Amino acid sequence: MAAAFTYVGLVDPNETGHYPVCPLYGLTGVLCFGCGGLRSAHAVAHGDWIAALGDNALATVGYPVFAVLWVVWAVRARKALPVAINLRPVWWWALGGVILAFSVVRNVPFGSSLAP
Repeated sequence: MAAAFTYVGLVDPNETGHYPVCPLYGLTGVLCFGCGGLRSAHAVAHGDWIAALGDNALATVGYPVFAVLWVVWAVRARKALPVAINLRPVWWWALGGVILAFSVVRNVPFGSSLAP
């Protein structure tokens, strides 16, 4: 994860030609939940959390959550404890609902502030 953030921090996704265009956006013009994720990771790598939220708020919130889950997983694996994430189905459905809602809202006029 550190290597990925280092690479994205060094190679600016705001400059054309470094990264491919999102296939969904390229074919349809519709923003997926991940569009702007590289730009937000670049902003986070440079400590600009406000710009990161503007590029992709969902990803920006997800970075620290993922980092904490990864550390918990690594510590549990090191101690030979079970490492599975056992969430009830309702939480997985809620996560999917948040991702779906974010994807829809950022593509409608009143949610344009969520677009990168």
